[in-house]
Amino acid sequence: MPTETWDVVIVGGGPSGATAAHDLARGGRHVALLDRAGRIKPCGGAIPPRAIRDFDIPDHIIVARVNAARMIAPSNREVDMPIDGNGYVAMVDREHFDEYLRVRAAEAGAERHTGSFERIERDADGMAVVVYATKSGEEVRLRARTVIGADGAKSRVAKQEVPIAATVPCVFAYHEIIEAPQPGTGSYDARRCDVFYQGKHSPDFYSWIFPHGDTASIGTGSAVKGFPLRGSIAELRRTTGLDGARTIRHEGAPIPMKPARRWDNGRDVVLAGDAAGVVAPASGEGIYYAMLGGHLAAGAVEECLATGRAAALGLARKRFMKAHGRVFWILGIMQYFWYSSEKRREKFVSICRDKDVQRLTWESYMNKELVRRDPMAHVRIFFKDLAHLFGLARA
Repeated sequence: MPTETWDVVIVGGGPSGATAAHDLARGGRHVALLDRAGRIKPCGGAIPPRAIRDFDIPDHIIVARVNAARMIAPSNREVDMPIDGNGYVAMVDREHFDEYLRVRAAEAGAERHTGSFERIERDADGMAVVVYATKSGEEVRLRARTVIGADGAKSRVAKQEVPIAATVPCVFAYHEIIEAPQPGTGSYDARRCDVFYQGKHSPDFYSWIFPHGDTASIGTGSAVKGFPLRGSIAELRRTTGLDGARTIRHEGAPIPMKPARRWDNGRDVVLAGDAAGVVAPASGEGIYYAMLGGHLAAGAVEECLATGRAAALGLARKRFMKAHGRVFWILGIMQYFWYSSEKRREKFVSICRDKDVQRLTWESYMNKELVRRDPMAHVRIFFKDLAHLFGLARA
């Protein structure tokens, strides 16, 4: 058994795990960060201004700045949603963004390990021992006072230590990174995100074309078993004139649909990021929430280590849900209702024409909080929604 003891071993080096590693190492904790080499998560790559502010994201890692979104209905009706003023949504490429975060964690003092998580054992004192396999198949053991499971949806850490979290339903996402089209190719715009609410491309979610500077992400997702994701993207590329662009790489992975009901094992393990289910329903946004989840997991671990109280690990979920639980609940209702049929998708896109809807949507998204000022705007939206639901509004 290993003789060295780590304050925390973090399983998973995505935005959540790397953020937790950075926070804890910067605070003086003895941190090991375990990550699988070469794994890139399928992701549109959007991060809001709140993430840039809260987590000090430098300009050089941002590959594009988007100032509008285009919503495409089943009928091919298009609704543009510009961001007012000089606001923008930053775009990143996960291949480089995640590695930047891991390097930053290492520079803060975390020790990087590369391998595949196998299991958690217990030594004679009951302390956790994280076992991982290297590329050559050798097993390495890391003795840890605490463990953060940030190893994504269908987390193996969760399956062993927090089984209820491993049952969260998932959407399976797939995307292709292509060379950015030349100006004038189809309707592609290097400063606009295109979102397709069309059942032929996803029967229960949406599809996207997001600019990444020299590249672009074309993706989709669905929880419908057997839905042909690759075929859907091939068709989307054909209909948008992007089928001739060179494909650089492609990735697929499950994406959780709601936060798990429990994130810790009540002893020495806490989950973060996709392993905890913190991907926003309806939008599928995960980077900001993953980083926040990593930050909150780090805070809970720090409190656990400082006080010896295992119950402190429960603070990660408690604090996250207090700040964002209501937003996730509302988005979950939206996804369940508006994505359930082509007729409702058509009405949803029509509602997006409304200037009040656009303004409040962007303000909420970019700042990650519900907009409580201007209550009359919410009242107007409520009655407009009712008009669409009862067929009284012009489509």
